[in-house]
Parts: sequence; C-alpha cells; structure tokens
Amino acid sequence: MFRTVALLALAAGASAFRAPMRMAASKDGMSKSVPYLKKCDNLAGYVGGEAEFDPVGFSNFVPMDWLREAELKHARVCMLATLGFVATDLGLRIPGPEHALSSVAAHDALVSQGAMTQLGIFILPVECLSFVAIQQMLAGSGRAPGDYGFDPLNLSAKMTPDQLKTMQLKELKNGRLAMLAFSGIVTQAALSGHGFPYV
Repeated sequence: MFRTVALLALAAGASAFRAPMRMAASKDGMSKSVPYLKKCDNLAGYVGGEAEFDPVGFSNFVPMDWLREAELKHARVCMLATLGFVATDLGLRIPGPEHALSSVAAHDALVSQGAMTQLGIFILPVECLSFVAIQQMLAGSGRAPGDYGFDPLNLSAKMTPDQLKTMQLKELKNGRLAMLAFSGIVTQAALSGHGFPYV
C-alpha cells in the first residue's frame, strides 16, 4: 500500500515539470472550457472570457457588465475577508481582553450585541452610491465594470494595455480563488471549532 501511494506521489510530482497544456481548439459553436456545451458569445471582449466558461448561460439573459461588476465586488470583498479571517485567527487583534476571540466567536459576539445591524447601516450609503454607478454603466456611461477610479498610486497609468489586461486577469483569478477559499475557511472553522489551520 505504501509503495503504491509513494509511486502515485512521485508521478504527481513529476507532472509539475510538464509544460502547461493549452486549451484545445473547440468545435464550431462549442465552449473551449466545457466542450460539450455551446459557447456564450456575450463573454467575448471581457477579461477571462477567452475561456468561454459560462456553463449555466447567465450571460445570455443578464447583462455581462452587471455580472462582471458583481463578480469583481464579491472577489475584492473575499480577498480582504480571507486575509482578515486568517490574520485574526493567527493572533493579529486589537489589544484588550474583549477582542481575544477567534473569527467565528467574534462574529457570534457581534451578532448578539447588534453590531451587525450597525455595520449594515454604515455600508448602506456605499451600496447606494455603487447602485447609481452600476445603473449609469448599464445605461452606457463608458465606465468599465468594477472601475471606481480608485488608484491612489496611479499604477494603471504606468502600464501598457497588455499589462493592464494581465493585471485584471490576475485580480479576477485571485478573486475567484478567494471566494472559494473564504467559503471553505468559514465552513471548516465553524465545523471544527478550531482556529488556523482549521483542522
């Protein structure tokens, strides 16, 4: 049994040195990432859309700008939430005995104190402003999905269009990973009752 596991581990490790595979050319009208499904033409022109991954076909009946805006907003929130959740469980806290809680326990304490309602009230004006920005974008203002003009270091002005597209793709992929990671971290932390590494 041990030899079989060791052999499989070696084979898996050796595959890391293989060149990455490119997506095979799809048949006409079929998705590259899910070749037995029809591709969604509405994905064309969007960063990440070259994979043609929309198995449910949301882009066929919901505006693609709205979908990308929602994806980027959730991705950014989850990237920060994942960092904050893990950092808190690793001991990065505000000084004081009332703050010596794990992330899950802190959530439960804030809910019981009514602080989540206050947090919702603070977030409401931001969401109202973003709703206006989204409506203007859908009406044709020219604003790109997820672009709130927040670039205090002016990094995007120093990039070529190809570099900017690469950075947007990195943000999108890392955000998708963070959405899955945060879901898994919260679930595992709640089920196990332990802090990091949540086992």
